[in-house]
Amino acid sequence: MTRVGAVDCGTNSIRLLVADVDESGALTDVVRRTEVVRLGYGVDRTGVIDVGAMERTLRQTSEYAVQCREHSVERVRFVATSASRDARNASDFVAGVEQAFAATGFDVSPEVVSGDVEADLSFTGATGDLVAGGVAGPYLVVDLGGGSTELVRGTDHVEAARSVDVGCVRIFERHLRSDPPTDAEIAAATRDVAAALDRAEEVVDLAGIATVVGLAGSITTVTAHALRLTAYEPERIHLATLSPAAHREASQGLLHMTTADRAALGFMHPGRVDVIGAGALVWHDVLGRVLERSPDAQVVTSEHDILDGIALSCSR
Repeated sequence: MTRVGAVDCGTNSIRLLVADVDESGALTDVVRRTEVVRLGYGVDRTGVIDVGAMERTLRQTSEYAVQCREHSVERVRFVATSASRDARNASDFVAGVEQAFAATGFDVSPEVVSGDVEADLSFTGATGDLVAGGVAGPYLVVDLGGGSTELVRGTDHVEAARSVDVGCVRIFERHLRSDPPTDAEIAAATRDVAAALDRAEEVVDLAGIATVVGLAGSITTVTAHALRLTAYEPERIHLATLSPAAHREASQGLLHMTTADRAALGFMHPGRVDVIGAGALVWHDVLGRVLERSPDAQVVTSEHDILDGIALSCSR
């Protein structure tokens, strides 16, 4: 048994998983945390990480480093995604992470991974429970983040993957400025997503997909809405199987709500209230495109994702 620490630092949130990994590769959670820090705030517009956002993220990083030491973690891997790929001052962020972990005795440097590596980690983390449960492939794993969305096709391994620059924070900041968004704003955002899906389809074949696997906060939140949950219940969301129509209907509902109405939903994380409409729009349109190519595809939501893939990679 190996105790590992995995950190996934994305555009919208930073997450920690401390887990025990046995010889078969099975994960047992010790600590699983998510904090919305909005590291990618304004990066699409300015090209740099906002000073306040970086401070928030590094404070949380220091707390995660302390938890890794308290739980006697043997190995830590810190993966940074879209915002850290794009920002001109990413080196300042890297130095801050290294200092935070060095203060607790770890030699950890954040890996600013490519979209392909991100896609591979997401696929590994997402599909283990599906395979064990007999859920049919081929799978299309959709990891909808703050700055980018990864589409990964495969069954027992990755066959094709593409990362495109449409995510809940990026689409919100580019287009959805009104509350609720106007038809013109939604149309502009939809054009952006359609162009991104065109690029994705140059690499990832969407025909013949048996199961679409939805990952990350936007999709789990849409799932909670489709399930009519009154509080966020990960055990009900994980491996929930709903029709694409149910997901698209729930997505439309969240997109057209006011911020106040979203905030009143019992399952809504406060850090997602403003950007969830954009995430829902992306998810709605991804499913629409998949249904054009694979009309019989089912949709399964997974609470296990890139974070689990990072943890598994630590044990190898």
